[in-house]
Amino acid sequence: MTSNQENKTMAVTSETVTKKDLRTAFWRSFLLSSNWNYERQQNTGYAFAMTSIIKKLYNSSSDRAAALKRHLEFFNTAQIFSTFIIGTTIAMEEQNAKDPDFDSDAISNIKIALMSPLAGIGDSLFRSTLRVLGTGIASAFCLQGNILGAILFLLIYNIPHLIIRWLGTILGYKMGINVLKNM
Repeated sequence: MTSNQENKTMAVTSETVTKKDLRTAFWRSFLLSSNWNYERQQNTGYAFAMTSIIKKLYNSSSDRAAALKRHLEFFNTAQIFSTFIIGTTIAMEEQNAKDPDFDSDAISNIKIALMSPLAGIGDSLFRSTLRVLGTGIASAFCLQGNILGAILFLLIYNIPHLIIRWLGTILGYKMGINVLKNM
């Protein structure tokens, strides 16, 4: 038995994650970098996104503390794809709360495995491509003094951004622990 399994209490929860819980985690993910630091980067924002889920799933304060400690480890990825990782870890936390034999180290390991590849995709796709494309299109209108330029930039960048963030939350939750197998 691993040390994490020894520390886990045997209180199994009957709570399940609802769409409302996923929405809460989705909206909280927008604060991922609000308390960015050099040592652990986005860890406090990640823990904040997971807090309502942790409170719902774990009955004992020791289980809640262990879950929160898991999400206060180093974390850094592109914010756009962070919701995919959040959705995945929500599903894994739910499974961890229901199954006393679940290895909680897998939750941290999946975060580590996903954050770097998704950071590369997210930064190149959104920061280096979509934002530049939106700026180029909007600049032509702005140079003519047309307010449509600013509106177009916000739409070109934010509509795909919000859609992918929401879908990331849902897909990550649905895939759960099978995320690497499905990819």
